[in-house]
Amino acid sequence: MRRKDRYDTVDLDENQFEPGSRHRVLKNLLHITSKREMDRVEGREQVRALETLASLYDSDHRFTAIDLCRIHRLWLGDIYPWAGKYRQVNVKKDSFSFAAAAQIPKLMAEFEEGPLKRYTPCRSRANLAAGLAEVHVELVLIHPFREGNGRVARLLAVLMGLQAGLPALYFDKLSGRKRREYFAAVQAGLDRNYEPMTKLFTAVIERTLQIHGA
Repeated sequence: MRRKDRYDTVDLDENQFEPGSRHRVLKNLLHITSKREMDRVEGREQVRALETLASLYDSDHRFTAIDLCRIHRLWLGDIYPWAGKYRQVNVKKDSFSFAAAAQIPKLMAEFEEGPLKRYTPCRSRANLAAGLAEVHVELVLIHPFREGNGRVARLLAVLMGLQAGLPALYFDKLSGRKRREYFAAVQAGLDRNYEPMTKLFTAVIERTLQIHGA
C-alpha cells in the first residue's frame, strides 16, 4: 500500500510526485525525493522569502490576491513550477475537503474584497488577533495553492503584524500539541466562528511579545 501524501488529492495524476519519492514528495525542480530534505529546503526558503517580503510591503499596503500569489512564488518559485499559481486539483485532509479548485478565482476575489480589505493595512494592535484570525481561517479554507497554504497564511500574518508594529510573530502556539486545536479552529470558520482562532492568535501575540520583552 502506498503512503498517503500530506493531503489526499482528487483526480491528481500520479506523475506529479517526484519519481523515487514513494509518493511523499511532489514533483519539483530540484528533483528532491526525500521528504525530510524537502522540509528543510522549504523551511530555508521560507526564511529567505520573509526577509524579502518584509522589505517589499510597508505599513500602508493593502494586501490583495495578487500579493498572495507573489508571496507563494517568492517562497517556492525555485522549488515547484506551479508556485504562485492557483491549484488545478481538488484537495482534502482526512475527510475534510477544501474549496473546489474551479471556485478558487471567485473565492479569492471575494476574500480580497472582504477580510483583506477590512483588515489591511493593519494600522493598530487593537483587535489585531481577531483580524489575523479571520484572514487566516478564510485563506486556509480556500486553500488556493497545491502546497504551502498554511505557511503562506502565516507569512501573511507576520506581515500584517509588522504593519501593526509587532515583531515577527512566533508560532509555537500553533504547533505541536496545539495542532488538533488549530485544525478545529479552522473548521469552526465554516460557520463564520473565528473565536477559537482568535484565542490562538492572542496566545501567539502574547508569546511573541514575551520573547522580545515588549
